[in-house]
Amino acid sequence: MKSLYDELKKYEQSDFYGFHMPGHKRNGGLTGAALPYGIDITEIDGFDDLHHAKGILKEMQERTANLYHAEETCWIVNGSTAGILSAIMGCTKRGGGILIARNCHKSVYHAIELNELHAVYLYPEMDQRTGLNGEIRVEAVREALGKYGKEIQAVMITSPTYDGVVSDIRAIAEAVHEFGIPLIVDEAHGAHFGFHPYFPENANQQGADVVIHSVHKTLPAPTQTALFHMNGNLADREAVRKYLHMFQSSSPSYILMAGIDACMGLLETKADELFSKYADRLQRTRKKLGKLKNLELEESEHFDRSKIVISTKNTMLTGKQLYEELLEHYHLQMEMAAGAYIIAMTSIGDTDAGMERLEDALFEIDMNWEVQKTTDDLSVKSVKIGILPQLEQICSSGDVWNRRNREQRRKSVRWDEAVGQISAEYAYLYPPGIPLIVPGERISEEAIRLLLEYRSIGFEIEGLKRQGQIEVLSKIDCENN
Repeated sequence: MKSLYDELKKYEQSDFYGFHMPGHKRNGGLTGAALPYGIDITEIDGFDDLHHAKGILKEMQERTANLYHAEETCWIVNGSTAGILSAIMGCTKRGGGILIARNCHKSVYHAIELNELHAVYLYPEMDQRTGLNGEIRVEAVREALGKYGKEIQAVMITSPTYDGVVSDIRAIAEAVHEFGIPLIVDEAHGAHFGFHPYFPENANQQGADVVIHSVHKTLPAPTQTALFHMNGNLADREAVRKYLHMFQSSSPSYILMAGIDACMGLLETKADELFSKYADRLQRTRKKLGKLKNLELEESEHFDRSKIVISTKNTMLTGKQLYEELLEHYHLQMEMAAGAYIIAMTSIGDTDAGMERLEDALFEIDMNWEVQKTTDDLSVKSVKIGILPQLEQICSSGDVWNRRNREQRRKSVRWDEAVGQISAEYAYLYPPGIPLIVPGERISEEAIRLLLEYRSIGFEIEGLKRQGQIEVLSKIDCENN
């Protein structure tokens, strides 16, 4: 069985001299940086072409499809973002409708803008116990399709979410297929699904038509590497492939592709061993963290247990403060902080020593912070919960995108002046990159309050041209569109 990395190393050590890109000519001595210049090549004889794979890359993508129980798999070197854009653009027609989970990544909204789609939103339930946005219920999907089914061309959901919440993909796929349209699943954070019973099956195994995985998020692969899977005949595969060619670099990195191949080779040969140890390690850690007195290990009913979510809701700490405490005093870098919790991402690459450091740090902090007294301060409670505001959609973000060059129809206002007006900009925290406000939505008091509260506890609000201000559209123009 060929390995792309081995073939590249063999080429590096050969006497072939390259009169082709890249300009470093595989000479690492030029810059003095210990980067893998020696295996950084372009599409030359013997190494295939990702955009028209017929040889070694075709074989490796077929092996990947087999690993992930997919009918067809494409490698991506431009991240899951390229896959999400391609999936939506290929599965919808310009100006059509799409049903999406409101807690989708910003790249979903960018695809909606590009194809000028009209989005119908599915809001996840708020889990009041954990303070996490919950799963997308199949009943909500059925209800939305029953109401808007004639105009909906595809359904897009995120599972698992950034926080680790998992939806019932099998049931949702069945409901979506009753309407003869494809289900696209952003499973970027679930590339490890399906390799051990401790984790859910992946979405390919549960009937999804298009599935996107970020292998770099939860598996040992380089940043920017992803997988794109297609199944069945509801997704227009030819159209999707066309957009993959558009959104992927025409000069895909062989270093990144060798990283994907090495990761897939590891899964082919050692998945049982590695995931068995990983599951045992996680079970031990989660059992220990379940004994915290003030901090709290959170987990919803259907959950990706690779995500360690620690809540501060019963303490005087905010999520941001816990994040900073772990970073500054224990040199433990978390994935992210929210208003009232942190996320520690784990993988098969973790060690017993690393997990024990996290356990020890959390128990030490847990002992040194008093339990929060009950309070009627609604602003504190809302920050703790991290509500996703449900805003009235006046026009689609695609409509707003159409107005991008008509600046006389928009203006910047202070946040406190924006209530009741129609947003022309996104406002989101990154990570996770889920918009609190989307262009075309009427801005509510709740949305502004959340922005102010997040800013007050140290979060940067991204997506806005000017901090503290937001661009809005003319109400009349938007509603009369």
